[in-house]
Amino acid sequence: MQQRSIAIDGPAGAGKSTLARALAQRLGYLYVDTGAIYRTVALQAKRQGADPGNAAQVADLLGRTEIRMAYGTDGIQHMYLNGEDVTREIRAHEISGLASQVAAHPQVRDFLLEFQRSQARDHDVVMDGRDIGTVVLPQAGVKVFLTAAPEARAQRRLAELLQRGQQAQLDGILADIIRRDEQDRTRPVAPLRQAEDAVLLDTTDLDLEGSLAALESIVRERLSL
Repeated sequence: MQQRSIAIDGPAGAGKSTLARALAQRLGYLYVDTGAIYRTVALQAKRQGADPGNAAQVADLLGRTEIRMAYGTDGIQHMYLNGEDVTREIRAHEISGLASQVAAHPQVRDFLLEFQRSQARDHDVVMDGRDIGTVVLPQAGVKVFLTAAPEARAQRRLAELLQRGQQAQLDGILADIIRRDEQDRTRPVAPLRQAEDAVLLDTTDLDLEGSLAALESIVRERLSL
C-alpha cells in the first residue's frame, strides 16, 4: 500500500476526480473517488429526511447504510446504496453541498475509513479526496495537493453540470464553492490541508491536457516509473 498508492487532495471543483481517473488509466492503477463515497452517505441522509449537519441524525443512519463500490464495463466507478446503483444521482449539485456537511462528522469518517484503506491494501490505487494524504493514506508513495482559483473551479463545475443536462448558475456555484472551501478548512475533524510532503499543483491556468501532463510528470518522477 505504501509504495504504490497515489493520494490526491484538494478543494471542491479542482478537477481531482477527472485527473485522478485519467492518471489511473494511464498507469493501470485502480481509481478510487472517495468524494463519491461521501456523496452516497449524503444521499442516504437526504432520502431518510435527516439533517446532514446533525451528527446524531446522520450517525443513526449508518447502521442502515450499506455502501458498495464496483467498476462496470464502462470503466466507471459505480456506487451502490443498499443495493441500488446511485452513481448518477449522487452527482446532483444539491448532493455536493450535503456531502461536505456529512463528511464533517467523526462517525461518518470512522465508518468509511477502513472501507477506503482496504482498497489500497488490495490494489495499486489513485485515490482522491480531502484528507487522503493526511489521514486515509498518510504513507502514500506520492501525495499531490491539487488546487485552482475558485472562479476557475466554478466555471469547470458549471460546464460539467451542463454537459450532464443539469441546470445551474455560475454565481450560485461560485458561492457554493467558497462556502464549501470554508467548511472543509475549518471543520474540526480531518480539515482540508496540504500534507507537508505533498506537491502543490495549481491548475488555474492549465487546460485538462496540461493539468494531466503536469500531474503525471510529478507521479512518474516520485515513483521512478
